[in-house]
Amino acid sequence: MKEEISKVLAMVQEGKINTDKAAELINVLKETGSVPAASHGYLDKTLKIRIVSKENDNVSVNLPIKLVKAVLKAGHGIAVNVPQAEKYVKDLDIDLLIDAIENELDGQIVDIHSANGDTVAVTIE
Repeated sequence: MKEEISKVLAMVQEGKINTDKAAELINVLKETGSVPAASHGYLDKTLKIRIVSKENDNVSVNLPIKLVKAVLKAGHGIAVNVPQAEKYVKDLDIDLLIDAIENELDGQIVDIHSANGDTVAVTIE
């Protein structure tokens, strides 16, 4: 269930499949019953984003999953119509992100360590 979704998202991140194929695979998992619908407990979790830079330009963001799910589509729809933001969101597959939320993706989903000592971590807890 969650493991299958994580594997599909890892394949996208590694460039093995595109987002359209990933969404198709997730839909198949949902249809076969391998992935449960999001439960109330999951929606009480938090998306945590942590950025630590060598220069101490640190960022810490905590967003409730309920909020993330509610504003993803609306925010994307607005951003694609703002010239300065369009280039950053035009290739973002919102449906894939919502599928990940609905299928209760959990744990660390991004872990980046740059050569200059900066780190980025995105976790759902």
